[in-house]
This record gives sequence, C-alpha cells and structure tokens, in this order.
Amino acid sequence: MAFGQQINDEEQMMAEINMTPFVDVMLVLLIIFIIAMPVITQSITVELPKAQVTQSELTEHVESISLQVMANGQIKWKQQDIDITALKANLANIAQQSPQPSLQLQGAAQVPYEKVVQVMALAQNSGVTSLNFVTQLP
Repeated sequence: MAFGQQINDEEQMMAEINMTPFVDVMLVLLIIFIIAMPVITQSITVELPKAQVTQSELTEHVESISLQVMANGQIKWKQQDIDITALKANLANIAQQSPQPSLQLQGAAQVPYEKVVQVMALAQNSGVTSLNFVTQLP
C-alpha cells in the first residue's frame, strides 16, 4: 500500500491485533525462567563468625559531643566558647578514650567553608574516628 492512496471498500484495514508474536515471546520467557529457576534457588551454606559481646558493652552508653562553628568563626565545644589550642587538647583527649564519643559537628550557614574544614582536619589529625555532621532542615 502506498502512502497518500485511499483505501477501497475491498481493502479494509485490519482491526485485530496479531497475538502470535506475543505468545511466542511469552513462551520463550517461560522456558528461560523454567531453566534458570533451579540455578537461582541453589543455596550455599556459609559459616558466619560468632561475635562475643559482654553485658557491659551492651549497656555502655557513649556520649556525643557538640562542636559548633559559628558564623564569625568562633568555635563552641559543648555550647561553650573554645580556642584552637584548647580544641586540639580536647580532641586528643577524646581520641584516647575507648570507646570514643561521637563528635557532632555543626556549621552555621554563613560560616566560610574553610573554618569547618579546619576543624575537621584537627579532628582527623588528633585521631577522632567518629565525626558526624548536624544539619538543619530549611
């Protein structure tokens, strides 16, 4: 049939959908799943290691320490102003504790990014392993 020609009454359009290709595809997929199912359901036994935890480790509560970098660059340790040398000493102190308390770092929206990175670098250099960022919803 060429484009632009009109259809005569004898040449009517086919109004039915040919289902044969659909059935063929479905049968092929069914055969693939029948063959693949035994491979998928095979199980391998794995011996997992057992952890030994004492009761004191389960009940031990580790505190978290609030560390804030204000918009003017001032640093607050547990809501109190602190300078860089005291911050280094405090970070070295918590790095030696076992288990280490988590450090909750919060930067003000207007603070230059380099001030926050400086505090992060001090924490990393002192050996702090748990540093969390505190964010606020807009």
